[in-house]
Amino acid sequence: MSKKTQYSIIAAVILVIVYAVNYIQDQDLKKKQVESGTQNKPTTNTFFMPTSTTGQIVHHDGYSLSYSEAHEQAEWVAYELKKEHLSQNNFKRPYFEIDQAVKTGAASWRNYKNSGYDKGHLCPAGDKRYSQKAHDETFLTSNITPQEHQFNAGIWNTLEQQTRYWAKRYDGVFVITGSVLKGNLKRIGAEQVSVPNLFYKVLLDYNNGAPKVIAFLIPHQDSNLPLQRFVVSVDHIENATGIDFFPELDDTIEDVIEATINVENWKF
Repeated sequence: MSKKTQYSIIAAVILVIVYAVNYIQDQDLKKKQVESGTQNKPTTNTFFMPTSTTGQIVHHDGYSLSYSEAHEQAEWVAYELKKEHLSQNNFKRPYFEIDQAVKTGAASWRNYKNSGYDKGHLCPAGDKRYSQKAHDETFLTSNITPQEHQFNAGIWNTLEQQTRYWAKRYDGVFVITGSVLKGNLKRIGAEQVSVPNLFYKVLLDYNNGAPKVIAFLIPHQDSNLPLQRFVVSVDHIENATGIDFFPELDDTIEDVIEATINVENWKF
């Protein structure tokens, strides 16, 4: 055997060893990330969390989500937005990362490339500026959904800002955000990520005497209409999604606030 051949074999063996070590380290990291995402208790209260129609709930430090493998996105994200969470910290925008805590496998950010859709946050980064970790968690792919840019930067952004206003005014609100993942939806990317036609946001004020809720159901399109035009009852969104939004509330409270539309209780 020539020295050249020997060197080639040695080089090939070294490459295999390096690859094997990197693979083992990568798998170990994924395992740790999965354990962290599925076992850690969230730092917020969870009594307000909706039911999951998919059976796959993941808890991150700053929010929880129910992942729909059929649509390759969360059917909802839920968290408490406290007054003290509101911050003007301007953290560097990180790259989007695949959420390794989703056991069925979260969709890749590559599905959005050249799709014409924004990577729309369900839990906005602007709600999590109180720490670098909480902020960066919002850039996991389990927290994004395809959104038209004019919608994402328009009325949806307006609703997100209004939510922060209420969090400040009412000393915190519980936030549930998602979309109606039903019907014949458009798909994008190799993993066939669904493009929702309707998005919703449900807010619960539980800190100021009698609990109150307000719910929005907004078509996925640009709009100049005021937010009040999109207010619906929680029951309406439950019927559209099959999700029970406040199962832990006392039934006498839940039944009343979910059936009621009372815009006057919320200061716009």
